[in-house]
Amino acid sequence: MTKEEKFNTIVSDNGERIRNICRYYNSNAEDQKDMYQEVLVNIWKSLDSFRGDSAMSTWVYRVAVNTSLTFTGKAFRHMKLMVNSITTNLNSILDDENLKHKLAEEKLLERMQLELNQLSVIDKALISLMLEGLSMKEIAEVIGITEPNVKVKIHRIKSQLKEKLKGELL
Repeated sequence: MTKEEKFNTIVSDNGERIRNICRYYNSNAEDQKDMYQEVLVNIWKSLDSFRGDSAMSTWVYRVAVNTSLTFTGKAFRHMKLMVNSITTNLNSILDDENLKHKLAEEKLLERMQLELNQLSVIDKALISLMLEGLSMKEIAEVIGITEPNVKVKIHRIKSQLKEKLKGELL
């Protein structure tokens, strides 16, 4: 398979995932497109160095997250994690099966987004990958920390979110 064929396969298999990551890290549609293009450029540049130590999708997530953080530049400390009610795995943050119904209330969604945006850069990255449905092991590979550390961090984020949103979830 040529580099171009491999690249086209990666884009067709992972294009929507990459777009989602870009949406998480930027609310501006034009910036999202620019970020998406930057991710594709970085995938192309790095394709020859992919050793296959991890799944291709994990590697793509790593490139997408790192590119998004770099693209956001010095402002990434204040970067906003953009979520909406169509984010498919949003209920996984609070482990609440009824959350989808509750998210219909605009107030809760806005409050949750406000709380998510108070998170550190690494915590935002963890949550964005969790929202994408990655396993703890995959998140650990993308972020570059141990799986137990990912579990602890995500558990801590969930607990803090539940506590802060407790009154609104009842």
